[in-house]
Amino acid sequence: MPPGKVLQPVLKMKVDELFLCWLSESSTQAMLRDCLRRIQMPAMPERGAGDAAQPGPWLAAAAPDPAWRPHECEGPGAPGPSPASTALPVGAASSARSGPPIRGPRRPGGARVVQTRKEEPLPPAASRSIPTFYFPRGRPQDAVNVDTVIAKIERTFAQFPHERAAMEDMGRVAKACGCPLYWKGPLFCSAGGERTGSVSVHKFVAMWRKVLQNCHDDAAKFVHLLVSPGCSYLVQEDFVPFLQDVVNTHPGLAFLKEAAEFHSRYITTVIQRIFYTVNRSWSGKITCAELRRSTFLQNVALLEEEADINQLTEFFSYEHFYVIYCKFWELDTDHDLLIDAQDLARHNDHAISTKMIDRIFSGAVTRGKKVQKEGKLSYADFVWFLISEEDKKTPTSIEYWFRCMDLDGDGALSMFELEYFYEEQCRRLDSMAIEALPFEDCLCQMLDLVKPQREGRITLQDLKRCKLANVFFDTFFNIEKYLDHEQKEQVSLLRESESEGPELSDWERFAAEEYDILVAEEAAGDPWEDGYEAELSPVEQKLSALRSPLAQRPFLEAPGGLGAVDLYEFEGGDDNLPRS
Repeated sequence: MPPGKVLQPVLKMKVDELFLCWLSESSTQAMLRDCLRRIQMPAMPERGAGDAAQPGPWLAAAAPDPAWRPHECEGPGAPGPSPASTALPVGAASSARSGPPIRGPRRPGGARVVQTRKEEPLPPAASRSIPTFYFPRGRPQDAVNVDTVIAKIERTFAQFPHERAAMEDMGRVAKACGCPLYWKGPLFCSAGGERTGSVSVHKFVAMWRKVLQNCHDDAAKFVHLLVSPGCSYLVQEDFVPFLQDVVNTHPGLAFLKEAAEFHSRYITTVIQRIFYTVNRSWSGKITCAELRRSTFLQNVALLEEEADINQLTEFFSYEHFYVIYCKFWELDTDHDLLIDAQDLARHNDHAISTKMIDRIFSGAVTRGKKVQKEGKLSYADFVWFLISEEDKKTPTSIEYWFRCMDLDGDGALSMFELEYFYEEQCRRLDSMAIEALPFEDCLCQMLDLVKPQREGRITLQDLKRCKLANVFFDTFFNIEKYLDHEQKEQVSLLRESESEGPELSDWERFAAEEYDILVAEEAAGDPWEDGYEAELSPVEQKLSALRSPLAQRPFLEAPGGLGAVDLYEFEGGDDNLPRS
């Protein structure tokens, strides 16, 4: 090896491997043992110069025979060489000139060499003891006493006839398990209660003991209770029994019991909102990790404490469902629970550009097969569209519109893509006799707004860092909101985005305003109920019927179960839920 050349990491590993191989040879080990014995021998006494010519008897006995060669075989009767001379290759013979004064200094040198070779390299990283740091089912807790929990459950079951719990009894069982009240539905189904109508104490204890042993936090337990056997993630259908129990038993939804045809619509809306917020990977599969990072389980716990379901605006609000369903009903003129591109274009008085409508139906943000095959958008897809359209500041909505604007799917918006969408905005402004800002000037404004890290391209991360992503998107495909933003100063927009405190989100503000409008329209229609029928247009007739979900709908057949609404269909998977 040239002097000064440093061993490369791969070569050093090979050298270490060869050294360990040499060190494991039996001959090498014998040599090292003999060397260790020679080091441990008592130090040789000091001799004067006159003693060098007459070596002592012990030195003569220890000196090897000069005629001996390591590779010669001696007869059985001949005296063999000493162990020191066979193991350690240090000098053939001792002479008067090479007495103790010469050999003495060599021993410390030999000792240093042996000590250096005895240092073994550190073991590889794979053999070291690394503490566990990945807990897909939660970090185990030593404080949990499984036997104590099981005993409490058994005492609860002892209060039921024949120690069997019906669905009505599962609230007390859930509390005995230390779970929120509305886990009772998943607990009942996971123990097989939906098949027999009740759960025995033995079957439930066996199920819950397994959960406690394998799942160590609420997210892992909830997923385990809802998933199908052999599955480790939640799909949309897994939430149906849980939400059906919420509809049946929550006091804030008691008025909905008499309108069973709307149960499936409400459940579908809540499921889409859950996946919209929790499923950040857009995979259609909610994992334990995604559930832990979300606030869904906290909202489930609040169902027990909050009697007004409309206060839980993140997932369960009935008012939000009412607004979404009414908006969809206005567009779905044939009431087949599917809308096409022309129907969607009428949303908000044709505010969204046709190019963006085409992108929505291209499959960039939808998973249903009907979108690609028949050009139809289901109610489930409309929930995602409406929430994204009315609140463009959330991570999911930013991803939603970024996917639509990213025409080539390269993960960045080029200047060509921005100009492609802005062209239609200019034409629409011209038709309204409004002078449009040239694209170059608009582009400078948007780049100053977003401040992308790389020149000439805007990435998803750039838009998520920007606090005015809604202004950016509306500039390119929503004419009404673009004009609204133009009337406000950018400073006021930024002040609104930076306001702190428990302010309503854009979606919550929109839903509250729309619900008030619908209620006001319903109240305004009450004076006509005096025995005389006012002349209403066909559209007004449909809207008047929509204002109350409990009203009779002669023009709409009562929908079936949840399967009547198209949930998202995943690429590798199943078709829509079976229709009832």
